[in-house]
Amino acid sequence: MVTAIILINVARDKINDIADELAGMSTISEVFSVSGNYDLIAIVRVVHNDDLAELVTNHLLKIEGIEKTNTLLAFKAYSRHDLEAMFSV
Repeated sequence: MVTAIILINVARDKINDIADELAGMSTISEVFSVSGNYDLIAIVRVVHNDDLAELVTNHLLKIEGIEKTNTLLAFKAYSRHDLEAMFSV
């Protein structure tokens, strides 16, 4: 399983519409509106790197109002559950 975090800059008047569109995609598990340098963050979970490439280079590219993206690949997830297991005696 490949997990990626996509940081997205969006035209101000399209944030809600694009967030809804992204949330409806099967490869995107979560979409967050955020403050700071980006407008939206999408969490992507796919089986293969090629699936991520397809999403970013074909699907996101066609959404009018997305101005810029920055895609980060996750190497390992550290959940609260994992941390509790590490510190249990």
